[in-house]
This record gives sequence, C-alpha cells and structure tokens, in this order.
Amino acid sequence: MDQVLSSTGPYTFFAPTDLAFEKLEKGFMDNMLEPINRARLADLISNHVVKGKINFDALKDGDKLLSVNNKEIQIQVKNGIVTIGDATLQAREAKISNGVIHIMDTVLQKN
Repeated sequence: MDQVLSSTGPYTFFAPTDLAFEKLEKGFMDNMLEPINRARLADLISNHVVKGKINFDALKDGDKLLSVNNKEIQIQVKNGIVTIGDATLQAREAKISNGVIHIMDTVLQKN
C-alpha cells in the first residue's frame, strides 16, 4: 500500500477524519493495527483510494468508481451534498502531488 500511496498516480483519496475513526466500534482500529491484521488494514485503506484524479466538482450523482482493491464506490449528490453511502464529503478538496484528497466523515468498511 505504501508503494501505491507514494507513486506518481494520479489518485483520488477519500480520507476519513479523526472523528470518522472515533465513530468505529471501540477497539476496531487497535485490532486493525496489530501486525497480524496488516493485510486487513491495507484493504481498509484501499477502500478509500481510486485511480485517477477526480475533483470535487466532477463528482456526479450515480457515479460508480472503483477503488484500488476493486470495491465499488457509488456517489450520491442531493441538494449539493456529496455522499458515499453514509459518508458525507466536505465541499472542498486538497490537491496533493499525486492526486486529490476529499475529506469525509465516515470510514468506508466494505467487505
């Protein structure tokens, strides 16, 4: 996963806030950070990364994106609010050297 995140990209990152991680079941992240769960943690992080740079204003209702671990991310836009499932994206983005980051309020836990 380090190689993907540090490569030239471009990538779109849907980054959960600290508060998003606090909403997880107690002990979830402690468990994920155990060395035995390294692959599961990489998969969880991969749920939030899409190949290609997609700016906030380009996200459209009904868009179906594919994460780097082949999980579908469906975009919903209603009254100018962009969501992915229960996660709401902030209406701004951060440009980074290998793509763009969108801040969200929930961790995407797709199985």
